[in-house]
Amino acid sequence: MIVASVITPIENVLVSVIDWLGPHGTVGLPWAWSIVALTVMVRVLLVPLTVKQIHSMQSLQRHAPEMKEIQRKFKGDKQKMNEELMRFYKENRINPAASCLPIVLQIPIFLSLYQVLKHFETTTNYVPGDNLEWLGLINITDPANQGWGILLVAIYLGSQLASTYFMSATVDKTQRMIFFALPFLFIPFVIHFKAGLVLYWATTNLWTVGQGVVTRRLVPRTKVAPQKRSSRTPSRADSSDGDGEVPAAVEPDTAVAVVPAAPRKVKRKKKRGSRR
Repeated sequence: MIVASVITPIENVLVSVIDWLGPHGTVGLPWAWSIVALTVMVRVLLVPLTVKQIHSMQSLQRHAPEMKEIQRKFKGDKQKMNEELMRFYKENRINPAASCLPIVLQIPIFLSLYQVLKHFETTTNYVPGDNLEWLGLINITDPANQGWGILLVAIYLGSQLASTYFMSATVDKTQRMIFFALPFLFIPFVIHFKAGLVLYWATTNLWTVGQGVVTRRLVPRTKVAPQKRSSRTPSRADSSDGDGEVPAAVEPDTAVAVVPAAPRKVKRKKKRGSRR
């Protein structure tokens, strides 16, 4: 009941927007295309948070070696490791939560749209006899497991895997494999959703994929922060030979001092007939 009271204002806004976009509204789009347009409007409003999300992911990627070193150093003490990581985030102005904000803010919109489609005939400007089908294939008020809705579920699955590819670039290999497995685990639940809700989900995933492609093309790739070098460590330029190759390092304890050999004495031969 508490959740319902919280998302009720969002439901009212969604109903007004869908009616405005719908066939009896100002824009006059079919109902399914109204949901697609609604999805685009939501993602446009989230662009400022998306920019922060991209910057946060780049910062995490740039400082990944230092964070792994902290995790390795304090792997036996979880509390100390978390404290050191939080101190590191603060010193480097990293906000790990920024990468989750766009997803978190879409959850109440998703739940509200679920309620709107559940009572679509009574909450929207619906007139009996309206054609709710999209291209004659999908009725947005029917479950996604009916008719051509299976095709929409397949589009959802492909778009979810593609968006996961871009959104999980900074996590470790094990977590990334879990993220790739989650869409398959969601399918038994997704097929019972309204087709319009799956359409919203697939559209926002496709937006994320396009966003990832544009980001990779326009934003320069961040360089990993180099490891700190001690004052005793020679630079690459100083330790290289004439051909530019770096010789193997010599341990201080095993280094052997090289004593220059004494110069050889050369006896000069006296020439005969030089006496006067």
